[in-house]
Amino acid sequence: MIEIPSSLAKLTNGFDWEQITIGHSEAMTFLLKGSLANQFLKVQPVHSVERLFDEKEKLDWLEGKLPVPRVLYYEKDEANEYLLMSELKGVIASDQSHRGNLSAMLESLGAGLKTIHSVRIDSCPFNQSLEVKIEEAKNRVGQGLVDEDDFDEVRRGRKAIELFEELVLKRPLDEELVFTHGDYCLPNVIIEKQKVSGFIDWGRAGIADKYQDLALAIRSITSNFGKEYVPFFLTGYGMTDLDETKVDFYQLLDEFY
Repeated sequence: MIEIPSSLAKLTNGFDWEQITIGHSEAMTFLLKGSLANQFLKVQPVHSVERLFDEKEKLDWLEGKLPVPRVLYYEKDEANEYLLMSELKGVIASDQSHRGNLSAMLESLGAGLKTIHSVRIDSCPFNQSLEVKIEEAKNRVGQGLVDEDDFDEVRRGRKAIELFEELVLKRPLDEELVFTHGDYCLPNVIIEKQKVSGFIDWGRAGIADKYQDLALAIRSITSNFGKEYVPFFLTGYGMTDLDETKVDFYQLLDEFY
């Protein structure tokens, strides 16, 4: 077990800890198993590129709007940030147990995304528009923070600066702004009985083009189950006219994050 603040130690006393290794986050994530309820704890170094405080703020804002984890505790010390959250019941959408009724699950995944995109943005304080994202991508390239070894297969072996030049060149002329999850991949959606029961990992959420989420969902479905299952997701979302150019652009944008 890692060293944690005394106030957090009191809240987690008596829980069994299990580290979760799925995902590419800078945070260490632990499932805390309790006799009455489980909890999740994220621990992340304070010098990380993205802050756990941002996710905490977004979860607080989303409470009552969407089925998201409840923030139970947040703290920051000289070394780390600590975010303790409630558990959402169900199994992540990437779990192979869904293969028995994959079409229904993926339609629910699409409907779940539509629900996220229906959240009103007139009072949303979180801006993830292209202007913000491209400037951040530029900063990450300049600081050497882009993991070139983790590029998608179609871009394997290329340099971050080269991809950034392509990104600027291919920037869409318009944005259809909605409230987005920001990282709508299968491990971030919780499923119960083939239906979406909640959403996790909200650190990149905010106002952005809907293709920010559509593009990453399509990539995640293709990777986990196969490209032939993408139409079920699009049906659930209500998408009949997919812009492949935007899909490609937002998958390219994600290489910098």
